[in-house]
Amino acid sequence: MSRLSRTSAVDLVAGYASGDISPVEATRAALDAIATYDGLVNAFVRADEQGALQSAKESEQRWRAGTPLGPADGVPTSIKDIFLTVGWPTLRGTHLIDESAPWVEDAPAVARLRETGAVLIGKTTTPEFAWKGVTDSERFGATGNPWDPRLTAGGSSGGSATAVALGMGTWSIGTDGGGSVRIPAAFTGTVALKPTYGVVPLWPASPFGTLAHAGPMTRTVRDAAFLLDVISGYDARDWSAMPMPPRSFQDGLDEGVAGLRIAFSATLGFGTNDPEVEALVRSAVSVLVGAGAEVTEVDPGFEDPEVAFKVLWFAGAAKVLEQYGESALSRVDPGLRAAAEEGATYSASDYLDAVAVRMALGAHMGRFHEDYDLLLTPTMPIPAFPLGCSAPDAWPSQLWTTWTPYTYPFNMTQQPALSVPCGFPTAGLPVGLQVVGPRHSDALVLRAGHTYEQATDWNDRPPTVTGSAEARP
Repeated sequence: MSRLSRTSAVDLVAGYASGDISPVEATRAALDAIATYDGLVNAFVRADEQGALQSAKESEQRWRAGTPLGPADGVPTSIKDIFLTVGWPTLRGTHLIDESAPWVEDAPAVARLRETGAVLIGKTTTPEFAWKGVTDSERFGATGNPWDPRLTAGGSSGGSATAVALGMGTWSIGTDGGGSVRIPAAFTGTVALKPTYGVVPLWPASPFGTLAHAGPMTRTVRDAAFLLDVISGYDARDWSAMPMPPRSFQDGLDEGVAGLRIAFSATLGFGTNDPEVEALVRSAVSVLVGAGAEVTEVDPGFEDPEVAFKVLWFAGAAKVLEQYGESALSRVDPGLRAAAEEGATYSASDYLDAVAVRMALGAHMGRFHEDYDLLLTPTMPIPAFPLGCSAPDAWPSQLWTTWTPYTYPFNMTQQPALSVPCGFPTAGLPVGLQVVGPRHSDALVLRAGHTYEQATDWNDRPPTVTGSAEARP
């Protein structure tokens, strides 16, 4: 990877302002990385080389004139193929959507990026309708891990995570309904934030309702804060969008964690970890202790909400396919079909019971955070597993929630949750530390993640892609 393809957005923009770096150079570096690696990992469904270079040239002219459109002008950016994007089809990993439809509106986050002058280089892979924790679809195939393309990148924002890890764009935006930015961040050694629900507006509304968040996917925590500044704020199309944040998420990032009351739970009381993963996460927690945090090992005290989450998630799966007619079930991922068929059997009472579990969990965590400023957990209990599989070998269930126990609970509660890389087991695959805060504490979550990142060098280690496109399943 070239130096520019690994340069942070913060440093790129500083280079643009000083004239030391050109947006055209940065964009060419990202496009070169796509040409080099995407045949191995399948992170993109669409890359627009001509359009990206034209946008970069226009950005270069603005920087030379001292009139950038906004703080992220010229930053090479990829978009998960869930977000509407003017001029590009949004196919959501499915055969059910017609590519020839008119594409005339941007989703809110895409609109903010375009308004600030970001260079949009392409759209990244997702499973159908972002429904599961790995990234593969019958329409676009599977996305490999940047550390070993024979392994999964996780999902559902696996294309974005792999693109960011390999310098195929400086940053990306993804969606997270049950862990979909955090799972692939942990598996690929990148950074991702699921913000407090409503901080980043979403439109059209997700069929998975208020479980689904949009968030930044980057290589550093500072870049995650920077990108969150760009894409957050009110949008009239999202009925639940929050007001514009009163201050930058970059403010206070360097204030450290001294004196913070932090809880650490290795399993949330119900998970089971790979021993090497847990050891690395415990080591990461000790770094924050060394930085002055007051850490207590304690479970938050709730039961696994998987059953209630499944009702909400499968009902959403049924709803998303409903609009495509009865034949849709025969044309989608078999796992999605099974989820939708089960979701269609739930009653309104079943759904409301699941909502009640969700509300009680949110209240419980609200009280928990009266005693603890933050909660630390592993992001994932395991490292990445083979590509083309729905679960690790010999796993007792193929359902993705069974191997992601630490992510989906915080979609139910709408809390901010950040994944930062925290080491490599013997096999050399990344592991993630999850930092969870009470609702509306996004800046504090980012601050803690940044403190940890500054004390380590995990995010400075670029993946070494090996293998060949032919070796991928």
